[in-house]
Amino acid sequence: MSEEPSTKVIDKKGIEDKVVDAIKECYDPEIPVNIWELGLVYEIIVSDDFVVHVKMTLTAPGCPAARSLPIEVHERVAQIPEVKDVNVEIVWEPPWTPEMMSQEAKLELGFM
Repeated sequence: MSEEPSTKVIDKKGIEDKVVDAIKECYDPEIPVNIWELGLVYEIIVSDDFVVHVKMTLTAPGCPAARSLPIEVHERVAQIPEVKDVNVEIVWEPPWTPEMMSQEAKLELGFM
């Protein structure tokens, strides 16, 4: 009789993909494009103990979403079952520019 493993192997890349999907649900309230396509997320790190660190920026330091957007990112990523904790860090370097947007975002916003 074969014994099934008691724990499921969790793939860090798979968690990262789920984090990206969760972040794609977050929209800047002034721009009808998700923050992933806007290029506001600079880095996602999934640690060995499944703590997710998201390094992101905003379109401008005085952005009205400065309080709400990082909280929304935290809440959405925290809903992923494998994630043990979430840290969202707002950075200003490099400064965000429209060139950081994906082709999809540029098309949606009429930049192309």
